[in-house]
Amino acid sequence: MFGFFRLGILGFIALSVIFWLVRIYARSLHREALEDDWAEAEAAGNSPGPREIYVEIGMKNYERSLLRKLIWLVYILPIALVAGLIYLVNYA
Repeated sequence: MFGFFRLGILGFIALSVIFWLVRIYARSLHREALEDDWAEAEAAGNSPGPREIYVEIGMKNYERSLLRKLIWLVYILPIALVAGLIYLVNYA
């Protein structure tokens, strides 16, 4: 039983590290895409306004997006997979 709890705690820590890394990476990719979009619009002569404000508005929209919510699957999928395997091994 102690091994199961240890696995759960270590698994939670590992999933938390992976979650934060994926979250930071996705945020940086989105910010870079916004900066590129702003630079392209600026080069084309369609000034979307100050760069910082354009990026901040885009990042606020990202915070409410589906992509950000899907990152939570980093926790949900492995836990569901392990729970399903435990069920299949013990009861099926």
